[in-house]
Amino acid sequence: QVQLVESGGGLVQAGGSLRLSCAASGSIFSPNVMGWYRQAPGKQRDLVATIGTGGVFNYADSVKGRFFIFRDNAENTVYLQMNSLKPEDTGVYYCNLKDLRALDYWGQGTQVTISS
Repeated sequence: QVQLVESGGGLVQAGGSLRLSCAASGSIFSPNVMGWYRQAPGKQRDLVATIGTGGVFNYADSVKGRFFIFRDNAENTVYLQMNSLKPEDTGVYYCNLKDLRALDYWGQGTQVTISS
């Protein structure tokens, strides 16, 4: 059983920065991929960024150059540093872990709101 707990969401003005954290605990298998997805009201949950155990990453085109994903394997924690935030970045951000068994685990989500 794996649990994911997100933190760091909040209200920020356009152009500002925010850092999200997600701590994983439980029976975590390696290798695995951890990442962030976001969902705006009335829309589907979409990929923001992912990073594998070995550091291979993937970003949505809309966040490339602005968002940066990092992970601390020793702490089983993944971070999302969000810079130059835009109103369209607003949504609920969910942490995700996919392990070698292709099983998915999700956090409860954290609200990110960008004002302009």
